[in-house]
Parts: sequence; structure tokens; C-alpha cells
Amino acid sequence: MQYIFFDLDGTLTDSGPGIVNAISYALTCFGMREQDRAVLSKNFIGPPLSVSFPRVYGFSPEKTAEAIALFHEYYDRQGIYENRPYPGIPALLEQLKIAGKQVALATSKPLNLAERVLHHFDLWQYFDQVCGGSLDESRNAKKDVIEDALKAFPGCDLSQAVMVGDRYLDVEGAHANGLPCIGILYGGYGTREELEAARADFIAEDVGKLKELLLK
Repeated sequence: MQYIFFDLDGTLTDSGPGIVNAISYALTCFGMREQDRAVLSKNFIGPPLSVSFPRVYGFSPEKTAEAIALFHEYYDRQGIYENRPYPGIPALLEQLKIAGKQVALATSKPLNLAERVLHHFDLWQYFDQVCGGSLDESRNAKKDVIEDALKAFPGCDLSQAVMVGDRYLDVEGAHANGLPCIGILYGGYGTREELEAARADFIAEDVGKLKELLLK
């Protein structure tokens, strides 16, 4: 594969603690409390907030917008750094760069936050293009973000391109753009059942298997 498109949260970095803490903060501001943090991890790591708040808690559009603002009140200041790259990911990105691969980030996370994460963990240097969602979440569907990333590589041969992600939205977004998708399991958020149900083209249980698939 020559063109490699990566998801961010749950694929390159374990952003779960910061996201869950920010959701908990937003809920607390509404006088609510989620006892099971696993519920937050499953429903809010990956999908856009504008989808998760109404689906999980039945929030109206107005309350969802307020919840998103409260989320960013915590996350932009503190939660973004309650995060870490998965072991082996920096070395993999470096190897892809040395091998001459074209590497892009395609995340639903707002672009400015994604850029801050890459810079904070010194991963920016490995990316040829970085594409993310809008801060107001008006354009954050995974298929749209991947479409934007593909446009950054005019003449990209789709037979030599692949998406890498941990949730069904990554698989569906990739397929909507004519790309195969490698579903990863080492992140701990997406499951094999979820990825297989979405028809992921490959499954990588660990970073070593992902490296094998990308560099073969």
C-alpha cells in the first residue's frame, strides 16, 4: 500500500481517559452522572459527539450543542493531554515514512484538536496530510473526512490505498470512498464482532500485524 489513511482516537492514541472525563464533566453540569465509564468509552470514543449525545441520552439538538460546548470546556484545556500514543505506533509511523509511504490523518476529531495532539506527541512529522472535522461538528462524518483526505492526493490509486481504524464508522467511511479498511483491535474500543459486522477487509490484532499489512 502506498497511501495510508489513519484514524486518530483509539487507533494512534489512547484518548479514552480524556474523552470520558470530558463527557463526565458535561453530564455533571446537567446534574447527571454515568456510573459505568465503559458506557461512555463504548459510545463516545469514535462517533461524533453530535451523534452520541442524542443516541445515548436522548438530548435535543439544543441540549446537544450545549453538551458539546461543555465537553470542549474541559477537553480543550485538560482532557486532550489525558492521552498517549499506543506502544509501537511512533516507530511504525517512522518506518512508513522511511519506506516512502504517503500518510494522512482522517479523523472526525476537530482539526485544530487533532493537530494539537500530533504536535504534543511529536507525531506531526510523519504525516503528509492532516484532515479533521469542523469544530462545530457540521462536517465530521467519517466518509466526508476521508473524502477530504483523498482530495489531498490527486490521482491517488485506490488499489494502493487503505484506511486504518478501530470502529465501524471507519470501515463504513472507507468503503463509501472505495477504500479497503484495516480494523485494529489493540486500541481496546472496537471489537472484532463490530469490525467484522461492518465488513472490515483485514483485522490487525496488534501493531506488529498492522505493520505487516502496511509494509508487505
